Amino acid sequence: MRQTVRPAHSLRGVIVPPGDKSISHRAAILNAIAAGEAVIENFQRGADCLSTLRCLRRLGVQWEWQDASRLRLTGAGRHGLREPAAVLNCGNSGTTIRLLCGLLAAQPFFSVLTGDASLRSRPMARLIEPLREMGARIWGREDGTRAPLAIQGGALHCIHYRLPVASAQVKSALVLAGLYAEGGTVVQEPAPARDHTERMLRAMGAQVAYGEGPNVAVSPLTQEMSALSLRVPGDISAAAPFIVLGAVHPDAEIRISGVGINPTRTGILDALRMMGADVSVEEERTWGAEPVADIVVRSSQLRGAAIGGELVPRAIDELPLLALAGCFAEGETIIRDASELRVKESDRIQTTASTLRRMGAEVEERPDGLRLCGPQRLRGKALSSHGDHRLAMMAAVAGALAQGETVIHNSNVVAVSYPWFWRDLEALGKG
Repeated sequence: MRQTVRPAHSLRGVIVPPGDKSISHRAAILNAIAAGEAVIENFQRGADCLSTLRCLRRLGVQWEWQDASRLRLTGAGRHGLREPAAVLNCGNSGTTIRLLCGLLAAQPFFSVLTGDASLRSRPMARLIEPLREMGARIWGREDGTRAPLAIQGGALHCIHYRLPVASAQVKSALVLAGLYAEGGTVVQEPAPARDHTERMLRAMGAQVAYGEGPNVAVSPLTQEMSALSLRVPGDISAAAPFIVLGAVHPDAEIRISGVGINPTRTGILDALRMMGADVSVEEERTWGAEPVADIVVRSSQLRGAAIGGELVPRAIDELPLLALAGCFAEGETIIRDASELRVKESDRIQTTASTLRRMGAEVEERPDGLRLCGPQRLRGKALSSHGDHRLAMMAAVAGALAQGETVIHNSNVVAVSYPWFWRDLEALGKG
């Protein structure tokens, strides 16, 4: 499939993004090992979260759709998962394979996790090594560093582990394993990564504590967790293309409704404010354990900024969009400390640079980021999504800001996280 994008004279409207992908994954997985029934509203129905649900069904977890976005899930309890009769296919979802790896390492049965070609190429060593330190028996390609992963679950012991790189997926996987390990497990982060797992576990009755460092301490479950019904906030990563588009476009005012503003996820807002963007947070409220608000963005005169350090894990999925914003900002924009981008669905440093260069931008690719000087003019071109939903959406925003027509090939990959993205983008230009 290919999608054509043309620049709009003005952008006006209200966007309601899909439910948060990270929270949807966790709501399903954590309720799967709780006791009782949970109703999860605004569950994201992108391909990644559907992969999680299919894997849980093969593990004996019952769920059904009550309507288009309301999921009812009956927990199996802390010891109720069963050995799957077939391989668990995680599709393109790194969250699915990593969180389930941590959970299944502690279950008393055998399981195999795999995924599509992209997922099978992604590194797993940073997760497998600490799980093996806990006593997990895991095998995979290249000494367990690539899927498929075969897991013979069993008894685990606690560890005190410092993550070499901030990663919410690895942290969450170790916390899940720690729920079943003997003794208290501590995971120390080099910088704060998204904390949805910890918030949800505490609300369900698990013993999860925050310490200095930052670090997270989890005690093994001694009783059943309570099922947790919740409404999933809108995904700030899905909102981000429209936030950047509104800030850069010369005639725009866009409201994105019901977005999660968990402080471990709002790096995109902080970075854009550093660049001078007119972006505000309005009507703040709370859905369950998560803060939510409407985000309003208007046309802005941006200036270059240095984006690195603790800001990076709080904006890791949005860094390609911030590089695009740097093309239109006055002066130098540098993204650094972001080598994690090399091992996403694509090498997002390389694919971001190649996409922007194809559109006429001058971009310096660095081992851990990018450097740009603006403002620059972009020209519409035929682009590849590189099989990466984030790159497809970044290319779409670039096309809406470029001169002429942009054609994006393999554009349907946006369904991984935002199935109606193209509809929303087109509607803004008619607002």
